[in-house]
Amino acid sequence: MGHKEKSKDRKDKRLQQISLLRTIPYSDHQRWWSKETIAVVTGGNRGIGFEICRQLADHGVTVILTSRDAGVGVESVKVLQEGGFMEVASHQLNILDSESVDQFAEWLKENYGGLDILVNNAGVNFNHGSDMTVENARKVIDTNYYGTKRMIEAMIPLMKPSAAGARIVNVTSRVGRLNGKRHRIENDDLRERLSDDESLTEELIDETLSTFMQQVEDGSWKTHGWPQIFTDYAVSKLAVNVYTRHMARKLSEREEGQKIYINCYCPGWVKTALTDYTGSVTVEEGADTGVWLSLLPEQAITGKFFAERREIHF
Repeated sequence: MGHKEKSKDRKDKRLQQISLLRTIPYSDHQRWWSKETIAVVTGGNRGIGFEICRQLADHGVTVILTSRDAGVGVESVKVLQEGGFMEVASHQLNILDSESVDQFAEWLKENYGGLDILVNNAGVNFNHGSDMTVENARKVIDTNYYGTKRMIEAMIPLMKPSAAGARIVNVTSRVGRLNGKRHRIENDDLRERLSDDESLTEELIDETLSTFMQQVEDGSWKTHGWPQIFTDYAVSKLAVNVYTRHMARKLSEREEGQKIYINCYCPGWVKTALTDYTGSVTVEEGADTGVWLSLLPEQAITGKFFAERREIHF
């Protein structure tokens, strides 16, 4: 059996284990949540986001499904309610639009008093190879990184105090790993600076993205060590991963009872519209680790990167 076959065999066995784990209910002492626990899922109207909403609702959490199109969100909630999940609601949300985010935050505060779980799932990808346009690169960076960052900044003040701690889960990708064998940035100095938790800042992340976009605009990006395929998507997810680590360090300073734990995870190459349905992973499998992280009974797991319920290196 070759390396690829062994790798596939290991992954298939791991997915089978996870499928079995999903059938085992949480015990009473593990369940820190109830129907009063509020989870917000961005991009929840289809694909992985919709399945995360469904699984969270199945565990007894009240779910707010958000989507750019209000009508589509309403229809998605109807589907869930017809499936027996009544503690779900929808609201229009465009994470690219600060006003939309502010309106959603106000509505959430007035109607639910805040939230306990935030799943940043909304994202875009137009690049399935080595081709890339300036317009698409800008959309990908603005949505996947700045939209996620905008939501986190808006939701943190609304996260409810609790002994279990609030949870933020960022949906990301292995292609955004700093030290992966494929897709990584080749600038050793930049990679080292982004790896150093002690000196990592939001300014460095923003500066990195600004440099990337300038080089996309002037056409020089191919010679500056950026990933050569899935380029804008990989860079946007790298930013999400690095920002997750940075925020974990920043949020760790909060007092007991006010804790917020933030992690990210890669769902895999899932059969959704984002992959033109060419993926090898089902939406149920793709959503699983995000739901698992949202409900983890253990405290103080933060600033980590997961795939298939296992921590992987950034």
